[in-house]
Amino acid sequence: MSRNSSSWDQLLFQPPLCEGWKQNVEGAAYHLGNCILLLGYMGGSGIFGSIYIFSLLATGYICYALWGWLNACGLDIFIWNMLLVMACILQLAHLIYRLHKHTFLEEFDLLYKTLCQPLHVPFEVYKEIVKCCEEKVLSLARDQNYAAEGKTPINRLSLLLSGRVRVSQDGQFLHYVFPYQFLDSPEWESLRPSEEGTFQVTLTAETDCSYITWPRRKLYLLLAKDRYIARLFSVFLGYDISEKLYALNDKLFAKFGLRFDIRLPSLHHVLGPASSEAEAEKELYEWEELAVPHRPMPTFVQTAASAPPPPPSAHPKVPRPDSALLASGSLTRSYPCALFKGRAPLAPTQTPEL
Repeated sequence: MSRNSSSWDQLLFQPPLCEGWKQNVEGAAYHLGNCILLLGYMGGSGIFGSIYIFSLLATGYICYALWGWLNACGLDIFIWNMLLVMACILQLAHLIYRLHKHTFLEEFDLLYKTLCQPLHVPFEVYKEIVKCCEEKVLSLARDQNYAAEGKTPINRLSLLLSGRVRVSQDGQFLHYVFPYQFLDSPEWESLRPSEEGTFQVTLTAETDCSYITWPRRKLYLLLAKDRYIARLFSVFLGYDISEKLYALNDKLFAKFGLRFDIRLPSLHHVLGPASSEAEAEKELYEWEELAVPHRPMPTFVQTAASAPPPPPSAHPKVPRPDSALLASGSLTRSYPCALFKGRAPLAPTQTPEL
C-alpha cells in the first residue's frame, strides 16, 4: 500500500519530464482530425444537433486512425480510433431511423404544434391519431360542398387545415369554419355509435381548402381502445362546439343588439335575415311588449301619497324575449348537439345594460 502511495505521490508531485522534444511535427491527418473534432463539439441539441456532432466525430476519428496507421505506426492507436468510428456510425444510424420514423407531412407537424403540443400530448399518442386518418390530406375546391343538407350521411369527422368553409341552412348563412376547427363536430356529437344520420346544414368551401378526416368506425374503435385519446377528443370537440355556439350568439347580437343565453336550444329562426327592416323592428317591438308588464295608471291620491319616482335611467334595461317565442326554430335542427340532447331549455339570463 505504501509503495502504491509513493508512486502516486511521485507521479503527481514529481512528474517525469520530457528529455527531448521531437523536432518534426505530426502528419496532416492528425491536425485535420483535431480541427474536425473541434467543430464537432460545437453542435447543438436535438436530433439534428446530434446528427451533426456524431458525423463530425466519426470523420475526426477516421483522421486519427489514418494518422496512427501511416505516421505514428501504432496498432493500438488505429484500433481504438476505428472502434470509436464504428460507435459513431451506429449512433448515426439510430438517429436517422428515429428521424425517418417521426417524419410527417408539413401539415401534420403544424397541426401537432398548434393543437397537441400546447396540451403536452405525447408524440406517440399523436402518431396513433394521425395513423387513424391514414396520414392523408384531402382538398376542397372553391364552391365545392363538403356536405349537403339532408343528403350527406354522417360517417366521418373532419378537421379543417386551411381555407374557409361557409355553413348555411335553408340558404341562410350561419357561420364560418376556420382552420383548425372541426367541420362536423355538432353532427358527430349528436349521434351515438349505433345511430345513423344526415347533415342538417350545408358546408361549402369559400376558398381552396385542405382538411383531414377520420372514418367514423375507425375513430370509434380508437376511442374505445385508448381512454386518453377519447378524453382528448372530448376536449377538442367540446371546445369546438362552444366556439360555434358563440359565433351564432355574436351574429344574433349584431342583428338585434341583444345577447342571448347560448344554452337556449331555440335560436335558429332569428339567425336568418329578416324579410325587411320593418319586420325586424316589429319582432323586436313584440318582444319588448311581452317582456314589459302592463301596470294600472296611478290615481291622484296614490301619486300624492307616494314618494316621487326616481328619474328614468339613461340606459334602461331591455329584458330578453321569452324563450317560448323562440321555440318555432330550433338550434338543434341546425346543430343537433349532444349538449342539448334530453335536456330542458334553461331560462334566459339577465340582459346586460344597453
